[in-house]
Amino acid sequence: MTSMEKCEASSELQSRLSSLSISSFPGVTSKQCEGKAMERLQNTILSDCFNKQADMEDSREAIGQQATSHGNEEAPAEHAHGDVGEENSSSGTCQTSTEMKAQMPPLDPPATWTSAALKELKAKLRADKDSVVTVYRGDIMTVHVPTVPEAKKVCWEFATDGYDIGFGIYFDWTPVTSRSITVHISESSDDEDEEEELEGQVTNGDVEKGSKTHSNSKLAEILPVYRQDSHVSVQGGSHDFPGEGTYLIKFDNSYSLWRNKTLYYRVYYSA
Repeated sequence: MTSMEKCEASSELQSRLSSLSISSFPGVTSKQCEGKAMERLQNTILSDCFNKQADMEDSREAIGQQATSHGNEEAPAEHAHGDVGEENSSSGTCQTSTEMKAQMPPLDPPATWTSAALKELKAKLRADKDSVVTVYRGDIMTVHVPTVPEAKKVCWEFATDGYDIGFGIYFDWTPVTSRSITVHISESSDDEDEEEELEGQVTNGDVEKGSKTHSNSKLAEILPVYRQDSHVSVQGGSHDFPGEGTYLIKFDNSYSLWRNKTLYYRVYYSA
């Protein structure tokens, strides 16, 4: 082959090679497609991961908001439920006390009278040292008189030297456990508070207007405490037994700041 022919052959070969494109080689094209597919696959997987993670975070935030909102909604409801419970308990206590008071029969008013025989009564009672007592300023003397089967009523008489004294009567429906007549003197408000647990407290207000007792389911008022002119005339009276219980006869000097009162009194039963 001449040199001219070699040049022509070489030129033709180069011309053919230059006319070929890379798409004519399946192996190279397949590798490039696989690489692009992997890139697309990786991009898709990463995108899905990011989307799923974002969805999970959104879900967590939504759950947290729902829990917070739900907790805020329940707190007042629980508080309100507690208030209802306290209110029901309070109303139940009031209802029980009212029912107990409703079960007690009404008490008749006492029969009272006065007498001008002041000196005669004092002279008679001086013979019994227990019938003459000093009710000191600020004190309340309470005589507990239980009912007895042998009698039908309780009676009283009293007088004082120089000044008046408060007087009132109450009835305790608690069943009688002792038939002894006892005297209790409260020397201060603390002692009166202790006595209140058994009989209910008489308020130390204006005795001229009548002092009232605090609520006590078993204590009934027969005569509120009023100041009586026991230094002018004998104060007496009686009351029929309403049933089994104990009379609380009160001589009240709690309103006096300076004066002690000498009291002459007697309490007795009558058929």
